[in-house]
This record gives sequence, C-alpha cells and structure tokens, in this order.
Amino acid sequence: MEHAWLGSPIDARPLFRPEHAALMSTLRELGPADWTREAVPGWTVHDLAAHVLGDCLGRLPGRRTGLAPRPGESLEPFIHRVNQEWVEAHRRTRTAALVAALDRAGPEVARLFETRDPFAPALGVSWAGVDPAPGWLDTAREFTEYWAHRQQIRHAVGLPTDPAVRPLSVVLDTFLRALPHTLRAVQAPPGTQLRLSVTGPAGSTWTATRRREGWSLAEPPSQDPAATVLLDAETAWRLCVRIIEPATALSRARVSGDRRLAEAACRVVSIVY
Repeated sequence: MEHAWLGSPIDARPLFRPEHAALMSTLRELGPADWTREAVPGWTVHDLAAHVLGDCLGRLPGRRTGLAPRPGESLEPFIHRVNQEWVEAHRRTRTAALVAALDRAGPEVARLFETRDPFAPALGVSWAGVDPAPGWLDTAREFTEYWAHRQQIRHAVGLPTDPAVRPLSVVLDTFLRALPHTLRAVQAPPGTQLRLSVTGPAGSTWTATRRREGWSLAEPPSQDPAATVLLDAETAWRLCVRIIEPATALSRARVSGDRRLAEAACRVVSIVY
C-alpha cells in the first residue's frame, strides 16, 4: 500500500450523521448567555458554531469557492486568516439562523463522506505529512474537527467531554497517525520502536518504528520498545489539539525507556497549528 506507513485505514464514514445529531442537540439546548461564552481563545460559542458551518460548507461542491492563499502566504496563515474572516463575517448572524444553516449542511456533508472512495487521493493532511492523503485519512481528519469543536462547545457551557466510546476511539486513532510525522527529525537506529498507549475504553496502542526512510506505524510491535508512553484519553486528545501543552502532557504521562523519544512523542499535534 502506498501509505502503509500510516497504519491500517480508519473508517469514520458512518460517524458523521450521529456526530451531526449530537451537535444539533447540544446547540438547541443552549441558553442565550451560553452563546456568548468563550469556547476557544478569542472565539465565543457562536463564533465556533459559525466556524463549524464554514467547515461544512467548505466541503460541499460549489460552496465557499474562490478562496486562495495570498502571494507568499503559507498554509497555516492562510487557513487561520480565512477562518477568522468567516467568523467575523457571521458575528451578527442570529443564532436561530446559524442553527438552521448547520442543520441543513450537516446531512449533506454526511452524504458526501459516506459515499467517497476511502483510497482515492484526497486533501493533504499536513500534520501527518501526507499530500495528497488517502481518502480515509482526510475523512477521519474531518470527523475529528467536528467532534473536537463540539467538545469545546460542551466545555464552554460546563459540560464534560462526551464519553461515547466509538467516536472518541476514532478521534484518538486518527490523531495518533501524526506520530511518524512528529518523529520525522528524531534519529534512531533502524528497528527502534516507540510505543504510545492510551488508557480507558476508547484507548489503544500505537507503535512507531524507525525505518531507513522514516518512522512507520505499519510494523508489528516488539516485546522491548526503546520507549513507552502511557496517557489517559482526556490528556491525549487535548494534547493533540493543543488545549494542553506537551510539557503538561508529559507530566501526566507514565514514561519508561528513552526519555528523548518519549518527549518527542508528546509533541504530537493533529491540527493545523
């Protein structure tokens, strides 16, 4: 397989409809004051909901067309700029209109992803170091966006992270496909392995192996990895979207073996940052 180093494919396609239903349920239960609460630095719940709408429309054919980087503008500044411009343009949109627009767009996005070829070339995933990405990774990445933004809305209004196991397990699995790219500058003898495990019902274990051409998630785990990192699920997903910083995650982790490898693994980031 061309992208074997990314590990086994993830099928997030069936999760978009239940995720959309969960988002709409959350938004419809908000009171007027909830919409003005800060969800992420600089953005209210209203702003973040508008951003999710922009993400949805950006995936649909013929919607939000004409966006392009300015001369000399790299990917990260471009994405942050257009996201901010979209949010600012929708700050006066009534919450009812915003909810209605999201309710229309969500099922269209779900249909789009449900019918796509998981192995066809798709949008690049910069934090995994692959462009074009296989369709399954682009799809899973998009699912993590919607899921993570819903958690940020929940947190803003005093609710905990949604404990549903299947969505969180897919989010964690997708986020940790960033490990090979995270470790790309870390030198080690071929065959060296780093094992990262996440505890809890949604957790699993990912083993990154140093090959001559780079790090890979495709090789079977050995009994004696050079380093192991154990994180709880809440710390792991928050680290990947930088709600918490690597030093905080490392302080919560159980680490054994090569500290240098463990510290590098805890720099994993699975968003455009």
